[in-house]
Amino acid sequence: MQTNQPGLLQMMRAPFFSSILTPLIAGTLLAVHLQGEFNPLRLVLVLIMGMGLHAATNVYNDIYDTIQGTDKINVHRNEFSGGSGILVADPNLMPKMYRIAQVALILAFLATLGLTFLVKRWLWPHLWVLFLLSAFFSKFYTAAPIKLAYRGLGEISVWFAFGPMAILVAAVSQNVGFHPTIIASMPMTGISTLSILLVGQMIDVDADKTAGKLGIAARWGNKPTRTVYFIVQTILMLNLLLLGVWIIPGGWPLLIGLVPYVVIFSRIVTILSQRIQEPDALKLSAGLNVKLHLLFSLGLIVGLGTLLIL
Repeated sequence: MQTNQPGLLQMMRAPFFSSILTPLIAGTLLAVHLQGEFNPLRLVLVLIMGMGLHAATNVYNDIYDTIQGTDKINVHRNEFSGGSGILVADPNLMPKMYRIAQVALILAFLATLGLTFLVKRWLWPHLWVLFLLSAFFSKFYTAAPIKLAYRGLGEISVWFAFGPMAILVAAVSQNVGFHPTIIASMPMTGISTLSILLVGQMIDVDADKTAGKLGIAARWGNKPTRTVYFIVQTILMLNLLLLGVWIIPGGWPLLIGLVPYVVIFSRIVTILSQRIQEPDALKLSAGLNVKLHLLFSLGLIVGLGTLLIL
């Protein structure tokens, strides 16, 4: 009897596309706020570019974590960490997964090419450096011989890709470059995505150690990783607070993004403070953290949209 094969969206881990959609939309809204102009076609192209690169990253991550054994030995896989497990369940899907990643990169390339003809010439180097660097991260986050995540560089790669790089490429797509406000806005979305990785590492710590995937948890343990998580979430809140109160005139609507932290973050702090070594408790905190990420993302976009209207 044949089992049902996973769908395309499941293979690309599409529910996590919020991690790239949020900085791309936020960067676009900031650019529109700064220059007062908006080009919808360029937004569509940068979204295709970003989602194509993110899809390739997710698929390649599943491929190479399976090849290198991380996914095979993970007994705590869940919807928030440990990869999809698709190739562990059905290794015959490997060629299809490769094709999906390659097609996603081609679509991202074509969208970047299209943007080249629509943005100002002086921004072309910004656009293509960001595309090439993103394509490099998408494969070599886990692929040999680079294997960034296996060399202790996974956290900085995730933050950089979903924070500074994504915010900047969205601004570039609307003909804005390294404006001080864009630079000041770069950290927070990457931190929000990094927080998902950090909690996931605490769940997957045993499998990561065995496979040699040297994230913070595998190198330092869960308690230091918990401290790092608290620190980066605090930096995110301070970043948004500074933007809304001091850096962006009349930027108070951005503080909507802090509302979820009042309730959800305090619950996560309680769980991680009291039950750091319990896998089920960590999975509960991972679910809450993803909810926090989604609500923060929604609040940030609503805040920026309100800023444009006022």
